Amino acid sequence: MPRAPFDWIDGATERRERAGLVRVLRSRAADQDLLDLASNDYLGLTRHPAVTRGAADAALRWGAGSTGSRLVTGTTALHTELEEALARFCGFEAALVFSSGYAANLAALTALGERDALIVSDAGNHASIVDGCRLSRAQTEVVPHADPEAVRKALDAHDGPALAVSDSVFSVDGDAAPLPELAAACREFGAALVVDDAHGLGVLGEGGRGGLHAAGLAGADDVVATLTLSKSLGSQGGAVLGPARVIQHLVNAARTFIFDTGLAPAAVGGALAALRLIEAEPERAGRARAVAAELHGRLTAAGLQAARPDAAVVSVRAPSPEQAVAWAADCRGAGLAVGCFRPPSVPDGISRLRLTARADLTQDQVQWAVDTILRTAPTA
Repeated sequence: MPRAPFDWIDGATERRERAGLVRVLRSRAADQDLLDLASNDYLGLTRHPAVTRGAADAALRWGAGSTGSRLVTGTTALHTELEEALARFCGFEAALVFSSGYAANLAALTALGERDALIVSDAGNHASIVDGCRLSRAQTEVVPHADPEAVRKALDAHDGPALAVSDSVFSVDGDAAPLPELAAACREFGAALVVDDAHGLGVLGEGGRGGLHAAGLAGADDVVATLTLSKSLGSQGGAVLGPARVIQHLVNAARTFIFDTGLAPAAVGGALAALRLIEAEPERAGRARAVAAELHGRLTAAGLQAARPDAAVVSVRAPSPEQAVAWAADCRGAGLAVGCFRPPSVPDGISRLRLTARADLTQDQVQWAVDTILRTAPTA
């Protein structure tokens, strides 16, 4: 008797259970009685009245969906307005909006990674970058985390087109990449630099213009940025920014642009409203960084192990995957939502609580969050 086609899933489930790595979906209510330190709403704009009004107005005017791919009917005047505003704000020549930040990374790496090219990728890069490297036709070399010299050596050993790719701020520990040094290594060998600025936009740079702007690399003719609209901008979607000829190449070569339905107008309108708010209130970026520094300082002073944040992510180590899950659950039971990162989401195998420092948190909320995390911390 042949076995059923999905019997192998039971074995995989058992292995996950033994390792303490089972993941479950948890629906949240529209109005939940929790202090949120788990989301990526760095500037507290997801529920800002101007942002929700921008999303609602766009849906009422343009419809619930974009109706097709960007090259057919999915590009509205609102999409074009957002692309121009993103490019201007971040300091690049042109921008292209995608349905997600994941799709933006796949687009940049598959369209720019030619068959005989080399992609040098940081070991700590996000899964979307990893998948983009895998789907490209290029040779990929993974180098140690935040190591410009390793990037230089990889480029030196390759004869042909090449690019290096890195997050600007790494989502696990919240540390920033050494972007000036990476750019210098790339320029030594005529390679391009692609940077995922998902966790830098809205937090780093002048008024939140991003990690590349902070590093003095925005607008360079050998630099491409990818980003998401779902974090600091409080909406949904992604974008690629760079030289106009690169963006035009993506329009013609990036499969996640050509064959995907365009971003819904509500998401475009919400992101555009959020971008205008950030321009009008540039102090939000500094406040997010200050909250992160305060969370880190108070937690480490109390004896917890936490990576020093370079942006708005505060990562607190847990003794084991099981204890990380229990710790996060105890925080939730006390009214505090925190992230819980476990393998395989973390490249070093160390489980963590991941805290989001939001610009709209009050001092009382920060203190209460710290007290709750300390009170529920595992004893081992």
